[in-house]
Amino acid sequence: MVRSTRSRAAALLAAGALLATAGCVQSERDDTAGGGGSFVFAASSDPVVLDPAFASDGETFRVARQMFEGLVGTEPGTADPAPLLAESWETDDAGVVYTFDLRDDVTFHDGTTFDAAAVCANFDRWYSWTGLQQNENISYYYNSLFQGFAESEDPELVGGLYDSCEAQDEQTAVVTLTRPFAGFIASLSLPAFSMQSPTAMEEYDADNLSGSEDDVRFSAYGTEHPTGTGPFQFDSWERGQSVTLTRYDDYWGDVAQLDEVVVQTIADGNARRQALEGGQVDGYDLVAPGDVQALEDAGFQIENRDPFNVLYLGLNQAVPELADLRVRQAIAHAIDKDAVISQSMPEGSTAATQFMPDIVTGFSDDVETYDYDPERAKELLAEAGQSDLSIDFVYPTGVSRPYMPSPEDTFVALRSQLEAVGITVNPVALPWSPDYLDRIQGSPDHGLHLLGWTGDYNDPDNFVGVFFGTEKNEWGFDNPELFSALAAARELPDADEQGPAYEAINDQIMEFLPGVPLASPVPSLAFAPEVEGYEPSPVQDEVWNGVTVS
Repeated sequence: MVRSTRSRAAALLAAGALLATAGCVQSERDDTAGGGGSFVFAASSDPVVLDPAFASDGETFRVARQMFEGLVGTEPGTADPAPLLAESWETDDAGVVYTFDLRDDVTFHDGTTFDAAAVCANFDRWYSWTGLQQNENISYYYNSLFQGFAESEDPELVGGLYDSCEAQDEQTAVVTLTRPFAGFIASLSLPAFSMQSPTAMEEYDADNLSGSEDDVRFSAYGTEHPTGTGPFQFDSWERGQSVTLTRYDDYWGDVAQLDEVVVQTIADGNARRQALEGGQVDGYDLVAPGDVQALEDAGFQIENRDPFNVLYLGLNQAVPELADLRVRQAIAHAIDKDAVISQSMPEGSTAATQFMPDIVTGFSDDVETYDYDPERAKELLAEAGQSDLSIDFVYPTGVSRPYMPSPEDTFVALRSQLEAVGITVNPVALPWSPDYLDRIQGSPDHGLHLLGWTGDYNDPDNFVGVFFGTEKNEWGFDNPELFSALAAARELPDADEQGPAYEAINDQIMEFLPGVPLASPVPSLAFAPEVEGYEPSPVQDEVWNGVTVS
């Protein structure tokens, strides 16, 4: 993928708003762009925050990837790690000391030099978070992968994977871990571990809780002054409407050809399609399956990502009824995955048997699959004394995700199947951000729920380790045997050793059945004929400095 810089553009959206809730587009785009022009992309939801360290959702990361970079990136069009701000790295024989040789021509958007001291400032920042910053819904990725902080009121959160960072010289950073982690390098390609300007974070109190009592993520830095090294820099954010970025002319790589990029929030899929057809946007993600052929016939471009995701039905064991394995098995047997796919997912989507795609190391061919069997579901409910089970089903509205293109339709399909075996479903519909994610990941107050994952890099820990590596509000269980198996597997040095270990873990997970894997949908993007240079990535590492709009 080409990386670049840019200058300011004159292309703007006209004063009229894109009225997604009305299912129509009432604005017209001003085509009097100067210079390199603008690229307007329709997203399915607003970013949560523009400080990527406090984010875990794809729409935040879509914007963050234009502004921020990490030590490690990905090979274009793949999920495999590649050098980015670090030109190379070495690991000691024990697999705990990583020496990074850094690029020497990089500056942050505020002019601060990127060097080893900046690298250590970022690692030490994450490790030093306290209080609300340690909440799994706030620092999701650091919690999941590093699993500990310098200090915490919770003794189990003290310590973790990170030990120290040393600036050996200006261009050499040495990061020391407390134990091996085979996925460490690949994990650094996550936007959550992007390098951010220490100067800007200090100036704008990135970690200051005062003034942001409701949510630590919404600091002045995280909403008004995000500062990275990427090809585009922050210009403005109109909450619920759009984020505007402009070209960073002092970028170390290939300078962006565009002057400006605008990420426009249009929650409704029909409204996104209408905005493309009407010329208000140049592209959008998560094209509805029924729209693909019509858009192609009309001359628009369709690009498919290779599926690298999984959608699942979560079963929260903090609910007493769901703590009974027989009830969880009954729910699994009640679900006809093929019917769910045909009713709510794109053509080419495949049924999932476990919590990772089949191309990831550790995928098992021998897991328990819980075939569709409504009569067996009824028998299991009776055995558990739950023939009249009533359960809350929390699902998101106004959002599309690569793993969940139409959550409302998926909910409807699942609800009918569950009710067919005698389960009373109590619908709880919540807007995606922040209500839905806060409810599922930040509290125990939910029963069934829909969620999923688009893999961030090609490592089994990025799927099952992120899901089940520690106790979480989402799942509501404590399984020391599973936690220990995952902790041991993530420290194995190479894929040859990881494979058998993760196959056994997948078998263990599907016997324990914390949720029901449903499908791996195929995500599609659509673009105007004039758009060139957009390269789809299975992990959505799509940086727009190579994009042009004629």
